[in-house]
Amino acid sequence: MLPRGKIEPITSSARSVKGAPFIFALMDQTEEWVKSNGGLGLFENVKNNTAKTGGSFVESPNAFTPGEGSVAENSAAFWDRIHEGRAKDDGLYYDHREAPPETDMADRESLIAGLRVAYGDSAAHPDGCVLHQPPCPPGHVDLDHLVATIWDPTSDPQVSRSDFLNQITHASDSWLSQPEWAGCADASRIVADGEAVVLGFDGSRARARGVTDATALVGCRVSDGHLFLLGCWEQPEGPAGQDWRVPVLEVLASVEEAFSRFRVVGMYADPAKWEGHIADWEARWGSSLQVKATRDHPIEWWMTGGRSNLIVRALDKFHSAVLDKELTHDGSSVLTRHVLNARRRKGRSGIQIMKEHPDSARKIDAAVASVLAWQARLDAVAKGLAEEEEPMGGFTF
Repeated sequence: MLPRGKIEPITSSARSVKGAPFIFALMDQTEEWVKSNGGLGLFENVKNNTAKTGGSFVESPNAFTPGEGSVAENSAAFWDRIHEGRAKDDGLYYDHREAPPETDMADRESLIAGLRVAYGDSAAHPDGCVLHQPPCPPGHVDLDHLVATIWDPTSDPQVSRSDFLNQITHASDSWLSQPEWAGCADASRIVADGEAVVLGFDGSRARARGVTDATALVGCRVSDGHLFLLGCWEQPEGPAGQDWRVPVLEVLASVEEAFSRFRVVGMYADPAKWEGHIADWEARWGSSLQVKATRDHPIEWWMTGGRSNLIVRALDKFHSAVLDKELTHDGSSVLTRHVLNARRRKGRSGIQIMKEHPDSARKIDAAVASVLAWQARLDAVAKGLAEEEEPMGGFTF
């Protein structure tokens, strides 16, 4: 276990007789490698030196805490960019397995089941491992001892989830935790062409400094509250992102496609910087929508300004729906990243969500679009529009 103080450089005795530098490095527990203890600088040195010698390196962290900016968190973000097609290089092998999100640490049977998944063939369970068929024989890790450690009154539950269940949980001010959000994922659900859906939209434009906020379009099926990402436009990293602007025509085409493919009964959109386009959408589709934000502006739904009471209530309804598993989502890595980036901020009217700081590159726009879509869905349900319909085609998100 690396101490939380200053991290000392890793050395190796694997040198040739001529004193050539090693070409392989092992970096352990990189969830503890942060800027304040020199971990980020050390990682940069090891990475660059192995590259110079044609070598490679391996990280072996526990689950990181989102928002700390650790080496492990940055590596996971790199993997997300590869998975989403946003990275220029894919030279990263990423192997992560965690206990199921529904693991109940207060229930012995559930906890043992979660530990068996997390520890795989290392678990010393009499039935062997749960990863392979036929099961591997029992391993060396005493699960009863782990349960006793987790249930020790002095153990921090969040640390236990990280250290023993390998679950990436949440920062202290996170709006939702990873297990809570993952517990609602259902990528097997199909949203059929022609089904009744509502849309949520959060737009942005170029910023004078910092990273431009993302623009996101999220759908929600009225019948069962299944959320699915229709599009998210984010500023690329590095030189490719210089002077980047949201591809407005591409966004408009995606909105057009959504109205063409589905029976859109409502759309709520935060109009900041998009007032003209939203006015066009209202002129074109407003009269046909069965769910309207207001009579005069059926799509315009401000997430800022003097509407704090409405915003707090919408956020609370979404938060409760996740905790109570009243909604599902498509498991999109982009949507997940934005939801987990959201931070709680307490105001006079209640809890709202923000980025970790105004210039942060960790965006939350898809989370905001999801809240708007969910609010539109609740209003649709209140109007009796949630009855099941015969699908008219199929499309998987």
